[in-house]
Amino acid sequence: MPDFFIVGHHKSGTTALYEMLARHPQVFMPAIKEPRFLAEDMRPRFPSQRGHELPQTLEEYMALFAAAAPGQRAGEATPSYLCSHTAAARIAELRPGARVIALLREPAAFLRSLHLQLVRSHVETEKDLRKALALERPRGEGRHVPPGSHLPQLLAYSEHVRYAEQLKRYHAVLPAEQVLVLIFEEFQRDNRGTLRRVLRFLDVDDTHELQELHPKQTTHAMRSQQLDDLMRTVTQGAGPAARATRATLKALAPRRLRHGAFRAVRRNAVLEAAAPPDEQLMLELRRRFKGEVEAAGEHLGRDLVALWGYDRL
Repeated sequence: MPDFFIVGHHKSGTTALYEMLARHPQVFMPAIKEPRFLAEDMRPRFPSQRGHELPQTLEEYMALFAAAAPGQRAGEATPSYLCSHTAAARIAELRPGARVIALLREPAAFLRSLHLQLVRSHVETEKDLRKALALERPRGEGRHVPPGSHLPQLLAYSEHVRYAEQLKRYHAVLPAEQVLVLIFEEFQRDNRGTLRRVLRFLDVDDTHELQELHPKQTTHAMRSQQLDDLMRTVTQGAGPAARATRATLKALAPRRLRHGAFRAVRRNAVLEAAAPPDEQLMLELRRRFKGEVEAAGEHLGRDLVALWGYDRL
């Protein structure tokens, strides 16, 4: 079983932290970044076209870490574990000594970035964030759920920022010293210092020199859903037409050239630069979730209200 878990949130630096830790010689991270296995309530409702199969049994899950060398700390990163209602208890059951790392981000900026990502990954179809937020209640009742969304649980936007509630689930089953809570904005400002803190938390060499990887900002929005659907069908579809198209492309162009061409088309035709944030909506969201920020700060013993500027609303 893994020694540690990066439990989330999405769009809060989990990928950067996963990739930096994977380069440390005393750390083992599996090739699948998000196994999702321990969050039973966050399982996909049908397989996504991710290019690999997620583990379905405990044996398959444990096999992800079989290549870890003696002495290495094995870990995994599944951002939905923090939002999950079942993952904390499951982690504590299977690995009572586990170390857990959570990352929190200012709620309004987090929800905007999450929404952009969910549209790009075909979980969300409503491109307007205000309208997507308004759909939370009917979607919770099973209405207006995008038919192609393999993870509609992620569309409960407000649930993502119940930070105090989420952290309490982990603190209820694990000692406080086994849970490390990081702040995304501090990770951005002090990439190296944050990584050193994580390495010390994991009891591995914090003097080993690692390349800095700053958390990425979501800067693109979906321009053409139809063209993206077509490209996904061609590159990942299982039907005979898709397979025949791929066979033709393989015969005409080498793998590197094909992938470069697809990336260029997606970057220039499928995606576009995201519009600037709707500042009125951002203000509304900050006022709406100020209570959540206060509760999280009180739980952690930190002034998140001041850190995130909620004292200036």
